[in-house]
Amino acid sequence: MNSPTTALSDGATIARRNLIKIKRVPDLIVFTLLSPIMFVLVFAYIFGSAIEIPGMSYREFLIAGIFAQTVIFGSTWTGLGLAEDMQKGIIDRFRSLPMAPSAVLVGRTSSDIVINVISLVVMSLTGLLVGWRIRSSFWEAAAGFGLLLLFAYALSWVMAVIGLWIRTPEVFNNASFIVIFPLTFIANTFVQSQDLPGILQPIAEWNPVSAITQASRVLFGNTNPTMPPPDAWPLQHPVLATVGWSILILIVFVPFAIHRYTKAVSR
Repeated sequence: MNSPTTALSDGATIARRNLIKIKRVPDLIVFTLLSPIMFVLVFAYIFGSAIEIPGMSYREFLIAGIFAQTVIFGSTWTGLGLAEDMQKGIIDRFRSLPMAPSAVLVGRTSSDIVINVISLVVMSLTGLLVGWRIRSSFWEAAAGFGLLLLFAYALSWVMAVIGLWIRTPEVFNNASFIVIFPLTFIANTFVQSQDLPGILQPIAEWNPVSAITQASRVLFGNTNPTMPPPDAWPLQHPVLATVGWSILILIVFVPFAIHRYTKAVSR
């Protein structure tokens, strides 16, 4: 019953259930996509005129940060969905079915990959409309999108822990913002990390969001060769740093999420 094959098969069923739910309530994903689109428009056309990035267009600098922010926001679907299912008793219904217990977490995190793919497509089209261009090869760009999805998948397990811990969708929204906003704003998403004040600079340079943002800029060819990144190791080797951060997050939070899920359903 609990073999990996059974867990994957049952997880695929749960993932399909989550995606059908989104199909029936399209407003959810529409309003989820409106937020990053508004960020693009606000920073590109209002704040962007006051932010100077030497040697390149601010809009090309911006879009990688928006990509990172979009997949981070997308990862909250995992926690929000689990909190809703716990509150409505859906998890108890799943427990009564002959399915692998881990299928709920596997299905939830897997379905969120599809949501993040849709989000990245929409944000790519938005970026192209405001002037963003891919200046690298096809395979480098594909690696950039793949790295964003890997990072988002790792973060979805963090959000799973928060969702299982809090168990109330309304509180989860507030709690997730407490985690997301420092991560996305104390980073190089909207401005260069070296432009941040004092102690915030080293925090931003070692922030995993800065690594995925810099990796995206490198893989999409949106960097200025005459303006190298800061000397911090994660920004000098952003692709390797992002893979490392993603693996570390998965190693820590997958067993933690399973533990929280087991504890939550045993109450």
